[in-house]
Amino acid sequence: MSDLFYNSLRFVGLMLFQVLILNHFMLFGLVNPFVYILFILMLPLAIPGWLLLVLGFLTGYLMDIFMTGAGLHTAATVFMAFMRPFVLRLATGTKEPETVVYPGLSQMGARWWFSYTLSLVVLHHFVLFVLESFSFNQLGYTLLRIILSVAATEILILLFSYFFTLRNLKR
Repeated sequence: MSDLFYNSLRFVGLMLFQVLILNHFMLFGLVNPFVYILFILMLPLAIPGWLLLVLGFLTGYLMDIFMTGAGLHTAATVFMAFMRPFVLRLATGTKEPETVVYPGLSQMGARWWFSYTLSLVVLHHFVLFVLESFSFNQLGYTLLRIILSVAATEILILLFSYFFTLRNLKR
């Protein structure tokens, strides 16, 4: 299968899972897992910056359409896509590791993958929930939502990453 087809299939699958299942999941009014951002996290490392930002915009915009949002997911996902090269540079010391084409659990190792995804999930959720509340009056509640939602999202991302790793090994 071509990389474009595989990434398109991953995009559609993650968006459908997010829209049909996770958008209807709200635990105690605090936990919102957003696994759709895994699409941006798993894009090739050598993707041009402009394309990464465009894909971040389209991904967030599509989520805003399904959630009748006011651009919150668009802003958070574009910010995450913008920060991805900086997080990669911090994590590896270079913009692109020489031997790795796609970031993932199998190629980068569990420790690196966890720190990479956790960093970007925290950035995404921080922007999303701060823009959503847009008030210092609810700072404690917003921070609690960020922490719990990051934990739920990270668990799901690790599970999906394991699934994608098994899928790649079977090819």
